[in-house]
Amino acid sequence: MAGILDSLMSLASGAVKPQAVTRLASELRDALEKAPLNLNEFGYDPYGLHPDSAQQTMLPAALLYRYYFRVDTFDIENLPEGRVLLIANHAGQFAYDGMMLTVAMLLEANPPRIARGMGEYFLFRLPWVGSTAARMGQMVGTPANCTHMLENEQCVMVFPEGARGANKPFHKRYQLQRFGQGFMRLALSTDTPIVPVGIVGSEEQQPGFANLENVGKSFNLPSLPITISSPWLGLLGPAFALPVKYRMYFGEPLYFEGEGDEEDDAIQQRVDVVKGAMSKLLDKGRAERTGIFT
Repeated sequence: MAGILDSLMSLASGAVKPQAVTRLASELRDALEKAPLNLNEFGYDPYGLHPDSAQQTMLPAALLYRYYFRVDTFDIENLPEGRVLLIANHAGQFAYDGMMLTVAMLLEANPPRIARGMGEYFLFRLPWVGSTAARMGQMVGTPANCTHMLENEQCVMVFPEGARGANKPFHKRYQLQRFGQGFMRLALSTDTPIVPVGIVGSEEQQPGFANLENVGKSFNLPSLPITISSPWLGLLGPAFALPVKYRMYFGEPLYFEGEGDEEDDAIQQRVDVVKGAMSKLLDKGRAERTGIFT
């Protein structure tokens, strides 16, 4: 409990001084200038990213990255140049893991990289979310969009567990749920290497007790988790997160041969290789950390 209170107090008052915010904004600006972007005459890249807008939007996430979740990255130098698929575990109800991975790729990778997220359709139907995501270079997660990005040497992050991972109950933490096969078919058809990423910390950020999937579907939602904050805190509930410490482990690139149109069993064998590599990264991270909040 003391660790939680210390983290909350440091973020709210003592640790984040105005000059620290200014320095972090400058870091983001410098990273965006160094990132491989193909901007048109109006300052937008082919996927809608606008550096000035991205900097402003990403600053709150960067503050969370640096001062709230206090993210540590390991072996990020494993990232190959050019096109790559980042395949990570998904947890914690709210997509802070995706935000933190995006910030890590921008602030820690050398050179900085834009991690292109593939969002669910329902997210882009929410007020302001679609336009804000586009200004950060994110797109709806269709195979056509992902293929176009990979064929143009982009870095794309995918959470193949989807809502199954994000909304699983707390007693299933760090138990990887079923992976979809779509990412592997895309990797094969575009000849893209896969880098598995194990994210330790997100699994404890918002413990869930149950998931009322059928009720959620009646509201056109993929799930309806019951957690320590939802629905008790109303609209703020889904975004609540404990100040856990994040640790991100980047595995060695995995290369697979194939065309992407193989039978499901053949694709699943390749998917299981990625899942196994991610599981090892998670085991390593949990063994190395000294506590959930430290």
